[in-house]
Amino acid sequence: MSNNTIIPLRQPDTIDDPLTDVLRSGARGLLAKADNAEVEEFPAAHANLRTADGLKRIVRHGHGPERQVQTGIGPVAVRRAKVRDRGGDEMVGDRIRFSSAILLKWARRSVSLDALLPILYVRCISTGDFQEALSALLCRQAPNLSPQVIARLKVDWKADLARW
Repeated sequence: MSNNTIIPLRQPDTIDDPLTDVLRSGARGLLAKADNAEVEEFPAAHANLRTADGLKRIVRHGHGPERQVQTGIGPVAVRRAKVRDRGGDEMVGDRIRFSSAILLKWARRSVSLDALLPILYVRCISTGDFQEALSALLCRQAPNLSPQVIARLKVDWKADLARW
C-alpha cells in the first residue's frame, strides 16, 4: 500500500456487527421470557377473584403493539403483555391494574440510557449533535432522541437541578 492511498473511515451505519445482532436477539428473547413470567404471576396472585358469572376476574389479554426501546446495545423490539380486569368498575375505582416493573408502559429508552443523556449534555454535546453521537454509540438510528426530544429533556433536567 502506498502512502497516497486513502482509507475511508467506516461510518456507524455501514458496520455489519453480528455480535451486536446476536446480543439484540438474545435481549429480545430474555425480555419476552421475563415479561411472560411477570405477567403469569399477576393473574395467579388474583386467582381467587371472580366475576359475577364465576369467571376469573384477572386474565391475560394478549400483547400491545411492537415498539422499539432504545438500550445500550441499540434498539430492541418489544411487545408488552397485557392483563385485563374483567370485573372491576373504573368509576368506583376498584379496577385492578397490572404494571410491569421490567417493561414500563410508555418507556422508549432504558433507564441506563436515560442516565447517559445528561452526562453527554454536561460534557457539552450540543443538542443538535446528540443524534450523531448516539448513532455512533448505539446504532444507525437512535430513535426518540431528536434535537426536540433532547431540548425537552434539558428542561426536565434543569427542573431536577432546581429541586435538588
